[in-house]
Amino acid sequence: MKAVLPIDGNRISPVLDAARTFVLVAASSDGALTRKEVVIADEDPVTKAKRIAQLGANVLICGAVSWPLEAVLLSTGMRVIPNTCGPLNEVAAAYFAGGLTEQAFLLPGCPGRQHRHRHRHGRRWKNGWRQT
Repeated sequence: MKAVLPIDGNRISPVLDAARTFVLVAASSDGALTRKEVVIADEDPVTKAKRIAQLGANVLICGAVSWPLEAVLLSTGMRVIPNTCGPLNEVAAAYFAGGLTEQAFLLPGCPGRQHRHRHRHGRRWKNGWRQT
C-alpha cells in the first residue's frame, strides 16, 4: 500500500495546491515504512494531479485542497483524505496503523472528515443570491 503526502518542512502542507514537495510512503508486509521525496512544481491543477497520480499511490493525505484539484485526483481513482495536519512521520504512521481518525490530525477550523457537499441541497440560486 502506498500513500502520497504533500509536505512543508517536516509537516503536512496546509494547502495542497501550493505544495511543491511530496513524500511517497509505502508500507511493506512487515509494517516498515519507506519514503521517497518528489518535487512537483506544476501550477496547473490538472497537470499537478496527473503527476501526483503517476507516483503510483492509491491515497493522498493532505490539508486543504481546491475543488478543481480534488476533482481531477478523484477522477484518476485516487482516494483523497483532506483536512489533515501534523508531522509527516506521525501522520504516515497513524494512517498505516489505521489510526487516522475523525479528530486526530484534523486541520484546525475544519468540521471533520465527512464528505464535502459541493452542490446546494434544497436551495435555489439565481445570479449568485439564495432565494428562499
